Amino acid sequence: MKKVFAILSIVAIFSFGSTMTAVAQDSTATAQTTAVADSAVSDSTQVTEVAAVVEEGGMHKGLKQKFIEGGAGWMAPIAFCLIVGLALCIERILYLSLSSTNTKKLLTSIDEAWEKGGVEAALEICRNTRGPVASIFYQGLSRYDEGIDVVEKSVASYGGVQLGLLEKNLTWVSLFITLAPSLGFLGTVVGMIQAFDKIQQVGDISATVVAGGMKVALLTTVFGLIVAMILQVFFNYILTLIESMTNEMEDSSISLLDIIVKHQKK
Repeated sequence: MKKVFAILSIVAIFSFGSTMTAVAQDSTATAQTTAVADSAVSDSTQVTEVAAVVEEGGMHKGLKQKFIEGGAGWMAPIAFCLIVGLALCIERILYLSLSSTNTKKLLTSIDEAWEKGGVEAALEICRNTRGPVASIFYQGLSRYDEGIDVVEKSVASYGGVQLGLLEKNLTWVSLFITLAPSLGFLGTVVGMIQAFDKIQQVGDISATVVAGGMKVALLTTVFGLIVAMILQVFFNYILTLIESMTNEMEDSSISLLDIIVKHQKK
């Protein structure tokens, strides 16, 4: 199920933009075609202008225009946060999905292999199984001759190492979640300062001057908040996967110790 979700996440990310663009183009074309038909009776010049707008329509062009209006100097870092943050999220989802293990099946295989070939056969099962759980089991079983206490400490210590690997690069994603809206707010403040400077130079507090400057300034905040929300959804999903795998590792480690104790008594 996790692998399916990971694949669907990648497909959704790459197809979302093109899908929304197509829908936006269809709706824009329909609305503007209706406007052309209504205005054709009264003014042929308006028909030509609306037709030009239809040809230039599209969500991607609208986003491009807003990106330029917001200022490339501020919008580019926000876009960088989105692209790199999504890349890291996808990498983590794929890594966690590929690292998942059927622990019940693995424990059963270890128990059966131990019955037939001893601890070496159990180690071979762990060596041929991918994922952090199998790695923890291997570290514990490799110290079987040193006693159950050493095995328990080894499993606990290496579990912390594997948890660190599961959380790799998440600090960067968290940084981008915080940085994107911060850059947006900073761009807004700088834009407002520039707008007031323009008002001072013009010497007029007209609605056109104020509204235009405020619009450009607030665009950076909007884009920054959107980027933060997108990354936050992926970040929380990744944390959910890690929490589930951590609980699974702890539970399976206890079961492994039970298997070791069982075979020690024989």
